[in-house]
Amino acid sequence: MKNQLSLHEAIVIALININKENFTASFKEIADFIEKRNLYPDRKGGIDLSTQVMLRSTKADNSYSYLFEIVGDDKIKIKNN
Repeated sequence: MKNQLSLHEAIVIALININKENFTASFKEIADFIEKRNLYPDRKGGIDLSTQVMLRSTKADNSYSYLFEIVGDDKIKIKNN
């Protein structure tokens, strides 16, 4: 099945739905939400989804630093601009 969303879009949807007050969640909570709703089904590389979420939201050459803010060791939130 072709992905309808990119991973960073699926992460935003997860954050908005998991915590409607401050849009914060752990990588595992985000991955579980994405898996349960099949928001990003076509993945390659054999890396578990929570690791992919962490890599996309915190590493990815700072490509998404405008969108995500790191909160502690295992959580991110939608950046408040």
